[in-house]
Amino acid sequence: MRRPTIADIAERAGVSKVAVSYALNDRPGVSAETRALIKQIATEIGWRPNSAAKALNGARARSVGLAVARPARTLAIEPFFMELISGIESELSPLSFALTLQVVDDHAKEIETYHRWWGERRVDGVIVVDLHVDDPRVSELQGLDMPAVVVGDPSAAGDLTAVWSDDAEAIRETVSYLYALGHRRIARIAGLPKLLHTRLRDEAFTAICEEFGIAGHPVVHTDYTGEEGARATRRVISSPTPPTAIVYDNDIMAVAGLSVAQEMRLSVPADFSIVAWDDSPFSRVVRPALTALTRDIPAYGAHAARTLLSLLEGETITGYQD
Repeated sequence: MRRPTIADIAERAGVSKVAVSYALNDRPGVSAETRALIKQIATEIGWRPNSAAKALNGARARSVGLAVARPARTLAIEPFFMELISGIESELSPLSFALTLQVVDDHAKEIETYHRWWGERRVDGVIVVDLHVDDPRVSELQGLDMPAVVVGDPSAAGDLTAVWSDDAEAIRETVSYLYALGHRRIARIAGLPKLLHTRLRDEAFTAICEEFGIAGHPVVHTDYTGEEGARATRRVISSPTPPTAIVYDNDIMAVAGLSVAQEMRLSVPADFSIVAWDDSPFSRVVRPALTALTRDIPAYGAHAARTLLSLLEGETITGYQD
């Protein structure tokens, strides 16, 4: 079945398309009776306004953009992104806002996407993830004057509004916990070094280990995949002075690390302990169940969406620490 049009309404109402346009947009030029008839017919035949056409006329697109510069396969297995998106949708859906998702190769492609979206009025604003150190997207979005919320630390967000969590404090709390349990050699299997939150965690991890006098505290960077997590785990536990605890930057790598331990006939937690960053079913279904830093990721996404919607309403928002 084809989509109902203004012409269909005009034919049924016996009026011109101009009269239908005036009535549906609540503009003067038609009588109250004709306006009511036209709106009734529009409802009966299931007519809906064309959001793209409305955007070209200066109205809102009622869409929020999210571009992710990661391989699509990463998104398929990474619980963080799926939970973040579910939180964003929980705020957008009740207001009939759409989420426009685009997977891109790199920041250059992501910036091109922002320019296209903004030029074509496809979105009203964007949510930016995976903030980098000296991130080029920040200055580009500021230059576009495009409403944007950055999910990341405000130290690198420029004038853009940030929604963030305290990564450094989470690392300090984790290492303090492990130290209290008696661990004196702690390793960290980290994510991509170019990401700002990785840098903040690295710096906090080194600082707290040195504060406690923990001599062995290696950091190995990976791409967040289970394969890289397993490879890094083999490397650190095969060293002359293996750690007694490992902190992983995501739960997928932590589960991979547990598998490596089992392959090498090591017991968790008797031989070494594992902490996963961000809790998920992965951490709970394996045996032994893994210790994890728990955050409400859907709420995190909801806060980002809510903050962007407030910006679109013209409110002054200083950011939100989750």
